[in-house]
Amino acid sequence: MVRRIIDLSVPLEADIPSDPPVMLPKIQYLDHSMTAQQVMDFFPGLKKEDLPGGEGWAIEMLQIATHNGTHLDAPYHFHSTMNNGERAITIDEVPLEWCFCPGVKLDFRHMEDGYVATANDVEAELKRIGHELRPLDIVVVNTSAGAAYGQPDYLAKGCGMGREATLYLLERGVRVTGTDAWSWDAPFVHTAREYGRTGDASIIWEGHRAGMVQGYCHMEKLTNLEQLPATGYEISCFPYKIKRASAGFIRAVAIFETDKED
Repeated sequence: MVRRIIDLSVPLEADIPSDPPVMLPKIQYLDHSMTAQQVMDFFPGLKKEDLPGGEGWAIEMLQIATHNGTHLDAPYHFHSTMNNGERAITIDEVPLEWCFCPGVKLDFRHMEDGYVATANDVEAELKRIGHELRPLDIVVVNTSAGAAYGQPDYLAKGCGMGREATLYLLERGVRVTGTDAWSWDAPFVHTAREYGRTGDASIIWEGHRAGMVQGYCHMEKLTNLEQLPATGYEISCFPYKIKRASAGFIRAVAIFETDKED
């Protein structure tokens, strides 16, 4: 059996437009030349010249949100309740069985930025790729945002998944979804424009809020989805276990297993 892995995760990186300014991560890099004293403090009498090349260790200090980088949102992020009134689970409570399952890719790169995908859009794409959803399939959505990650317009790129599209998936047993955009929903700049026009608050975060009806998780800021076929692989997306948190960092990957080399 030959295994091939495609990395679906962006690196955690500072100083790029990956998130709104209020959420941007900060990383302080301490290299070997900066930390010799740290090592010496652990061993009284140790001199810098006793260390190989006078070097300490490399370490990084992070100031981050749980939603920086590629991450998995827990139902608690969407609302305090799920499943029509139950307490929403946090990331440390997400069933691990949800996080390693067959993957299905919906290719929505042709949809315009800010478009809100519908159940009909999902059904049509599943028909095009010839797939019938099964419980616990992990459904990822390839939007135009993936190619714009790290660019100034990233936060405004890609279509979003609306309430009815999300519920279409959840009603068929899907419990983990994902997108290469900043949000599972349409970019806020487009939703804000529509809200200003209509005054309809139900359109705000409507895909996320579907979790109030049926608890689910979704991945955001995926990458390399254009390298995936529609089906034929498994996705692994186990979250970092943070007590009572709304999300956890993941190293999402797609795993292909075949009987021979490509």
